[in-house]
Amino acid sequence: MKKQVIALVAALALFPGLMGCGRVRYPAYYTLNLPAPPDPPATENVRSSIAVREFQAPAYLRQGPIVYRSTPEQVGFYEYHRWAADPRMLVTNAVIDHLRATHQFATVSAYSGRDNDYVLNGKLDKLEEVDETSGLRVEVAIAAQITAKTGATVWSNTVFETRTVSDRNVPGVVAEMNHAVEIAINKLLASVPATMQSQ
Repeated sequence: MKKQVIALVAALALFPGLMGCGRVRYPAYYTLNLPAPPDPPATENVRSSIAVREFQAPAYLRQGPIVYRSTPEQVGFYEYHRWAADPRMLVTNAVIDHLRATHQFATVSAYSGRDNDYVLNGKLDKLEEVDETSGLRVEVAIAAQITAKTGATVWSNTVFETRTVSDRNVPGVVAEMNHAVEIAINKLLASVPATMQSQ
């Protein structure tokens, strides 16, 4: 009986220490903070409309955690560093804002199935950290095309942007991803014809 009491007292003495070892770790959430595009004067006689479909992305970019690659073949995920919103939605909204700011179209909206003169389809192919022996960099790849009512493709473009990460931590990586996405969207949409007539 005495041995059982001693064992019980020892277990109770260790219990608070064991509880302290299981410290809960909460994930950190990040978002792209893309600046508003410049707003030039409106173009006269613009009548065409365009709708932007939600951008597509590989399944591994849609899972929430921030992605890194330690080799070209290996995809890793930061367990406690996640996107606060789906990157596809962030890029889609940024593209809509940029198209509105150009005043190349009378209306720019998110695709809802309604009739528009043009539809922009896009894909976020890359948004990831790349680990190299020389350091860290981020890679962003975005592709898009515009189709007319007739189904004909009237414009397409693909851009790839890479930036070196100087702050070797996740916030530093996300900051460079933010810059890379901003530059990529500007490059992507720079070649959209200034005047697109309704077809």
